[in-house]
Amino acid sequence: MGTILIAEARFYPHLNDMLLAGARAAIEKAGHDHETLTVPGALELPGAIALAARSGRFCAFVALGIIIRGETYHFEVVSNESARGLMDLTIQGFAIGNGILTVENEAQAIVRADPAQSDKGGGAAEAALALLRLREQYGS
Repeated sequence: MGTILIAEARFYPHLNDMLLAGARAAIEKAGHDHETLTVPGALELPGAIALAARSGRFCAFVALGIIIRGETYHFEVVSNESARGLMDLTIQGFAIGNGILTVENEAQAIVRADPAQSDKGGGAAEAALALLRLREQYGS
């Protein structure tokens, strides 16, 4: 069993705590260790994961964050570019679960982040674990 890095964009701490709880529970249930790395926002997640991946210390990654639509186009830029960056890394062979929520308001974020409701943090960890199993099955 290897160590999984949870990279979180901690822009909304009270919401991130729920995502983290779900991700950690799923990783621990699967028998893996985990570490958490915090970055300021979702745009920094792909770069942080790429830098951490170079260390060779992590077998998989979980990206967590919450992007709530505001009044400007910035929501689309952050949502699209963070997703594109993570997808680029995934296509390169990194096992990454994308748990960046893109929502209209805080109420939607709570439902999706809460482990007792939609548990998107746990779902992102399970996605990373699934990709890790595929990589192990088909080689890196």
